[in-house]
Amino acid sequence: MNHVRPKKKLGQHFLTDLNIAKKIADLLDSNSALNILEIGPGTGVLTQYLTSKKAILHLIEIDQESIHFLQKNYSPDQLNLIQGDFLKIDLQTIFGTDSFAVIGNFPYNISSQIVFKVLENKKQIPFFAGMFQKEVAERICEPPGSKKYGILSVLTQLYFKTEYLFTVPPSVFNPPPKVDSAVIKLTRKENFSLDCDEILLAKVVKLSFQQRRKTLRNSLKTLNLTDNLREDSIFDLRPEKLSGDDFIQLTKRIGYGDISN
Repeated sequence: MNHVRPKKKLGQHFLTDLNIAKKIADLLDSNSALNILEIGPGTGVLTQYLTSKKAILHLIEIDQESIHFLQKNYSPDQLNLIQGDFLKIDLQTIFGTDSFAVIGNFPYNISSQIVFKVLENKKQIPFFAGMFQKEVAERICEPPGSKKYGILSVLTQLYFKTEYLFTVPPSVFNPPPKVDSAVIKLTRKENFSLDCDEILLAKVVKLSFQQRRKTLRNSLKTLNLTDNLREDSIFDLRPEKLSGDDFIQLTKRIGYGDISN
């Protein structure tokens, strides 16, 4: 572990508590995917517990020092090590059309972007779990009605069952972050194809929360909604009052045909 220096620019905070690492790895026991993808393995604290799982293990790591460390400590038949930026890699070049579970102690500076990429590839990802900054973990799992509830909450919960599992203190990391962390897991819903235009849905959700203090009537005005539709009482609400199902129904009602030219 001493051979890999945590780098601030990569948002690296290496987990040092083996018990927590094992708890995260054991979350995969209820998952049946044939492939596991660990994002940002770093010093391999989590990796050591993943190699025993009955699945093919893939690692994506951007840090050259971590790559050298992992190559030295693991044989090629234990894992498939890929150097690169998870956010830029075409995952189908690795998995084709096969399904895969995603796990990791995620770099906090890109953790939200990781979730959005998982959502883009949700058809192949039945399970997702790992460590986040506590604030982000809460946002992902937050129900409607609070200031923490937002774009990440709605879009994630539409496709996955979200579970906030436990909080993790800064003291179990090297270097210790300035915030608490948390472990969550996401299990894809059986029926994750939504009964609406999903591209329009994402647009409606994002526009709604970009001006979250305003009512939907104001935040969605760039969609050029018809006057008849704008008169509906739902447009008097702020976005945090709407559940995922409410956003689906709103999207269906807006529809491309109900937007004025």
